[in-house]
Amino acid sequence: MTEEKEVVETEEVKEPSLEEQISKLQEELADATNKYYKAYADTENLKKRLQNEADMTRKYRIQSFALEILPVIDNLERALAQETSDESFKKGVEMIYQQLIHALKNEGVEVIDALNKPFDPNFHHAIMQEAVDGVESNMVVEVLQKGYVLKDRILRAALVKVSE
Repeated sequence: MTEEKEVVETEEVKEPSLEEQISKLQEELADATNKYYKAYADTENLKKRLQNEADMTRKYRIQSFALEILPVIDNLERALAQETSDESFKKGVEMIYQQLIHALKNEGVEVIDALNKPFDPNFHHAIMQEAVDGVESNMVVEVLQKGYVLKDRILRAALVKVSE
């Protein structure tokens, strides 16, 4: 009986062959390599996404300020449109207006050129239509409020009157 026990114990403890060990290690290596490549790809994707977000933040950093300053520009334009006997005061307001427009232009804020252009709903917001002799249909005939773009992004659409 002791011999049978020894035989059974030796069979249970049998070590895998070298080929089996190599095969198992190759599978583990392939699995580890696959995990490494996935982690590397995830890291690279995260890096690219964060870089894109940082670029967009830099590109449009002035957007919120520009949106707040547009009503001020509108009011300066209204003030300049008023008749006054004090030309030096008007000249001062005009200089402030020009400086503000120049500073915004340096940051990429531009006026949307709408007058006498075909109506484009991406840039214009039509609030009136009017039949105008000698003007094609769907053309902007009057700009009621200027629109602005920041680089390639619309800050505010131009409020316009369109021909019928």
